[in-house]
Amino acid sequence: MRSIELVFDGPTDSLIRADWARLAAANLPSLAAHISPSNSPHITLAAGTGLQACPEGPWQEGPWEELPVDTTFSGAIVFPAGAGKYVLARSVLLTGALLDLHRHLHQGLSGALPLTLPGAWTPHVTISRRIPGQQLGTAMDLLDLRVEGRCTGARLWDSSTKTVTPLAEPV
Repeated sequence: MRSIELVFDGPTDSLIRADWARLAAANLPSLAAHISPSNSPHITLAAGTGLQACPEGPWQEGPWEELPVDTTFSGAIVFPAGAGKYVLARSVLLTGALLDLHRHLHQGLSGALPLTLPGAWTPHVTISRRIPGQQLGTAMDLLDLRVEGRCTGARLWDSSTKTVTPLAEPV
């Protein structure tokens, strides 16, 4: 699986990591437990096992000139993650700038999963994976969901090689 992700400026990254830490301190599942250097708060723009740049649109030359992009988090969102387990994430408001960047990137891609395509994409920042349903309320009470931030860089994550390749260095 490969994914192209927006990463945040330092203050926004710290705010998300503080969410992770609050959940971990309450003994709740959190991405704070995932200590790999590649683990950082991000918004996935595209993902897929066959994700690749089209010859006419390499992602290294993608929409990165549109960065930085301001983001507004608009509460929490929950996705199913198996029997009785969920993904808890911060919901990201769709803005014209974010939608334009996303659409521009996908013009030069092939192999993206349908749920990451324009028109189907739900931008979010994951806080916890596989959290039991009975712990969701407690976890949500620990989050400060009224936060604004800024995406300042982009990267390519390749799970098969466990590598991160910068696509746009943080501004």
